[in-house]
Amino acid sequence: MIRNLAQGIRTFTSNVFLVDGDTTALVDAGANFDIVPKIQEFTDEVDAVYLTHTHPDHVGNVDALRDAFDVQTWGYDAGNLAVDNRIEDGERIQIGDDVYEAIHTPGHKDDHLCFFSRGSGVCFAGDLVFANGGFGRTDLPEGDREVLIESIDRLREATGDDVTEIYTGHGPSIVTRPQDDLELAARAARVNR
Repeated sequence: MIRNLAQGIRTFTSNVFLVDGDTTALVDAGANFDIVPKIQEFTDEVDAVYLTHTHPDHVGNVDALRDAFDVQTWGYDAGNLAVDNRIEDGERIQIGDDVYEAIHTPGHKDDHLCFFSRGSGVCFAGDLVFANGGFGRTDLPEGDREVLIESIDRLREATGDDVTEIYTGHGPSIVTRPQDDLELAARAARVNR
Protein backbone atom coordinates (compact mmCIF):
# COMPACT_ATOMS: atom_id res chain seq x y z
CA MET A 1 0.00 0.00 0.00
CA ILE A 2 1.19 3.52 -0.85
CA ARG A 3 0.14 6.34 1.50
CA ASN A 4 0.87 10.05 1.11
CA LEU A 5 1.73 11.15 4.67
CA ALA A 6 1.76 14.81 3.65
CA GLN A 7 -1.86 14.72 2.51
CA GLY A 8 -3.70 17.62 4.13
CA ILE A 9 -0.53 19.24 5.53
CA ARG A 10 -0.76 23.00 5.10
CA THR A 11 2.94 23.91 5.14
CA PHE A 12 5.52 23.97 2.36
CA THR A 13 6.49 20.34 1.92
CA SER A 14 6.75 17.68 -0.70
CA ASN A 15 4.53 14.64 -0.78
CA VAL A 16 5.92 11.83 1.40
CA PHE A 17 5.00 8.31 0.36
CA LEU A 18 5.03 5.47 2.87
CA VAL A 19 5.17 2.11 1.10
CA ASP A 20 4.52 -1.02 3.18
CA GLY A 21 5.90 -4.43 2.34
CA ASP A 22 9.10 -6.46 2.40
CA THR A 23 11.01 -3.18 2.56
CA THR A 24 8.95 -0.56 4.37
CA ALA A 25 10.20 2.62 2.79
CA LEU A 26 9.57 6.31 2.41
CA VAL A 27 9.90 8.06 -0.91
CA ASP A 28 10.99 11.58 0.03
CA ALA A 29 11.06 12.94 3.56
CA GLY A 30 9.09 16.17 3.29
CA ALA A 31 9.67 19.23 5.45
CA ASN A 32 8.08 21.59 7.94
CA PHE A 33 5.82 19.08 9.69
CA ASP A 34 6.28 16.37 12.33
CA ILE A 35 6.49 13.26 10.20
CA VAL A 36 7.30 10.77 12.96
CA PRO A 37 3.78 10.46 14.45
CA LYS A 38 2.34 10.29 10.93
CA ILE A 39 4.51 7.23 10.23
CA GLN A 40 3.78 5.70 13.63
CA GLU A 41 0.07 5.64 12.79
CA PHE A 42 0.95 2.80 10.38
CA THR A 43 4.27 1.27 11.41
CA ASP A 44 7.04 1.35 14.01
CA GLU A 45 9.83 0.64 11.53
CA VAL A 46 11.16 2.23 8.37
CA ASP A 47 13.80 0.27 6.46
CA ALA A 48 14.91 2.95 3.98
CA VAL A 49 14.27 6.50 2.82
CA TYR A 50 14.63 7.07 -0.93
CA LEU A 51 15.05 10.67 -2.07
CA THR A 52 13.97 11.82 -5.51
CA HIS A 53 16.20 14.88 -5.06
CA THR A 54 17.62 17.09 -2.34
CA HIS A 55 15.61 20.31 -2.50
CA PRO A 56 14.80 21.40 1.10
CA ASP A 57 11.07 20.58 0.81
CA HIS A 58 11.97 16.95 0.05
CA VAL A 59 14.70 16.44 2.69
CA GLY A 60 13.79 18.73 5.61
CA ASN A 61 12.61 15.84 7.78
CA VAL A 62 15.64 13.59 7.15
CA ASP A 63 17.27 14.21 10.55
CA ALA A 64 14.02 13.50 12.41
CA LEU A 65 13.66 10.23 10.46
CA ARG A 66 17.24 9.21 11.21
CA ASP A 67 16.75 9.93 14.92
CA ALA A 68 13.38 8.23 15.28
CA PHE A 69 13.93 5.15 13.11
CA ASP A 70 17.73 4.76 12.90
CA VAL A 71 17.22 4.68 9.13
CA GLN A 72 19.54 5.57 6.28
CA THR A 73 18.74 7.61 3.20
CA TRP A 74 19.44 6.83 -0.43
CA GLY A 75 19.79 9.32 -3.28
CA TYR A 76 21.87 10.26 -6.28
CA ASP A 77 24.16 12.87 -4.67
CA ALA A 78 26.14 11.16 -1.90
CA GLY A 79 27.94 14.48 -1.33
CA ASN A 80 24.74 15.99 0.05
CA LEU A 81 24.35 15.76 3.84
CA ALA A 82 20.81 14.40 3.43
CA VAL A 83 22.09 11.37 1.46
CA ASP A 84 23.77 8.49 3.27
CA ASN A 85 24.07 6.13 0.29
CA ARG A 86 24.31 6.76 -3.45
CA ILE A 87 21.89 5.25 -5.94
CA GLU A 88 23.33 4.91 -9.43
CA ASP A 89 21.36 5.50 -12.60
CA GLY A 90 19.80 2.16 -13.55
CA GLU A 91 20.31 0.64 -10.11
CA ARG A 92 17.52 -1.58 -8.78
CA ILE A 93 16.10 -0.94 -5.32
CA GLN A 94 13.37 -2.53 -3.20
CA ILE A 95 10.42 -0.34 -2.21
CA GLY A 96 7.62 -2.18 -0.47
CA ASP A 97 7.14 -5.51 -2.23
CA ASP A 98 8.42 -4.37 -5.63
CA VAL A 99 11.74 -3.80 -7.35
CA TYR A 100 12.19 -0.34 -8.84
CA GLU A 101 14.71 1.00 -11.32
CA ALA A 102 16.30 4.34 -10.47
CA ILE A 103 16.23 6.64 -13.49
CA HIS A 104 18.45 9.73 -13.38
CA THR A 105 16.25 12.61 -14.57
CA PRO A 106 18.02 15.98 -14.13
CA GLY A 107 16.62 19.31 -15.31
CA HIS A 108 14.74 20.32 -12.16
CA LYS A 109 17.82 19.51 -10.05
CA ASP A 110 21.03 17.73 -11.05
CA ASP A 111 20.51 14.87 -8.58
CA HIS A 112 16.90 14.13 -9.53
CA LEU A 113 15.79 10.49 -9.73
CA CYS A 114 12.53 8.78 -10.66
CA PHE A 115 11.78 5.25 -9.47
CA PHE A 116 9.83 2.89 -11.73
CA SER A 117 8.63 -0.67 -11.13
CA ARG A 118 7.74 -2.45 -14.35
CA GLY A 119 6.16 -5.25 -12.29
CA SER A 120 3.65 -3.03 -10.50
CA GLY A 121 3.47 -0.21 -13.05
CA VAL A 122 4.17 2.36 -10.32
CA CYS A 123 6.44 5.35 -10.86
CA PHE A 124 7.60 7.83 -8.24
CA ALA A 125 8.35 10.92 -10.34
CA GLY A 126 9.45 13.49 -7.76
CA ASP A 127 9.30 16.96 -9.30
CA LEU A 128 9.90 15.91 -12.91
CA VAL A 129 6.23 15.79 -13.92
CA PHE A 130 2.88 16.48 -12.30
CA ALA A 131 -0.79 15.82 -12.99
CA ASN A 132 -2.40 17.46 -16.00
CA GLY A 133 0.86 17.97 -17.86
CA GLY A 134 2.68 19.96 -15.22
CA PHE A 135 6.46 19.74 -15.02
CA GLY A 136 9.22 20.74 -12.61
CA ARG A 137 10.53 24.26 -12.28
CA THR A 138 13.73 25.11 -14.10
CA ASP A 139 14.28 28.61 -12.69
CA LEU A 140 16.05 27.37 -9.55
CA PRO A 141 19.81 26.64 -9.30
CA GLU A 142 20.68 23.56 -11.40
CA GLY A 143 17.43 23.94 -13.35
CA ASP A 144 17.69 23.55 -17.13
CA ARG A 145 14.64 23.37 -19.40
CA GLU A 146 16.36 21.51 -22.25
CA VAL A 147 17.74 18.90 -19.84
CA LEU A 148 14.31 18.58 -18.20
CA ILE A 149 12.72 17.89 -21.60
CA GLU A 150 15.31 15.18 -22.24
CA SER A 151 14.52 13.68 -18.82
CA ILE A 152 10.77 13.67 -19.44
CA ASP A 153 11.40 11.92 -22.76
CA ARG A 154 13.70 9.43 -21.02
CA LEU A 155 11.03 8.64 -18.42
CA ARG A 156 8.39 8.22 -21.12
CA GLU A 157 10.65 5.80 -22.98
CA ALA A 158 11.55 3.88 -19.81
CA THR A 159 7.95 3.47 -18.65
CA GLY A 160 6.18 3.09 -22.00
CA ASP A 161 2.76 1.52 -21.74
CA ASP A 162 3.73 -0.29 -18.52
CA VAL A 163 3.16 2.70 -16.22
CA THR A 164 -0.22 2.57 -14.47
CA GLU A 165 0.26 5.10 -11.64
CA ILE A 166 2.55 8.08 -11.10
CA TYR A 167 3.15 9.44 -7.61
CA THR A 168 4.36 13.03 -7.88
CA GLY A 169 6.36 15.22 -5.53
CA HIS A 170 3.50 17.72 -5.19
CA GLY A 171 -0.20 17.64 -5.84
CA PRO A 172 -2.38 14.66 -6.71
CA SER A 173 -1.10 11.34 -7.93
CA ILE A 174 -1.86 10.29 -11.49
CA VAL A 175 -3.84 7.05 -11.38
CA THR A 176 -5.77 7.25 -14.65
CA ARG A 177 -4.00 7.08 -18.04
CA PRO A 178 -0.64 8.42 -16.80
CA GLN A 179 0.83 8.17 -20.30
CA ASP A 180 -1.47 11.06 -21.27
CA ASP A 181 -0.08 13.25 -18.48
CA LEU A 182 3.50 12.38 -19.48
CA GLU A 183 2.74 13.30 -23.08
CA LEU A 184 1.15 16.58 -21.98
CA ALA A 185 4.16 17.40 -19.79
CA ALA A 186 6.54 16.69 -22.66
CA ARG A 187 4.59 19.02 -24.94
CA ALA A 188 4.09 21.73 -22.30
CA ALA A 189 7.78 21.81 -21.40
CA ARG A 190 8.60 22.52 -25.05
CA VAL A 191 6.37 25.62 -25.15
CA ASN A 192 8.05 29.04 -24.66
CA ARG A 193 11.46 27.55 -23.94
